[in-house]
Amino acid sequence: MIESLASGQTATATGLARDLPITRQAVAKHLGALRDAELVSVDRVGREARYSLRAQPLTDAAAWIAEVGGEWDSRLRDLDELLARRR
Repeated sequence: MIESLASGQTATATGLARDLPITRQAVAKHLGALRDAELVSVDRVGREARYSLRAQPLTDAAAWIAEVGGEWDSRLRDLDELLARRR
């Protein structure tokens, strides 16, 4: 669903459901969770809800994962060197 929205186009739940192997109701539920997580924004046009991706939270998460991953890589490398010296 996020990949579909990543194109930069807005989409409705019905439009997204056409491309996914799940029901429109399941898509709507997922979109609600993504909206609660502030990963999508919704604009109402008449009776239609149009969703678009908010990429910044994903960018922030990826930066945090890279930072923490780098710290753990360093710690594991230090542990490996310590264990190698004790053999």
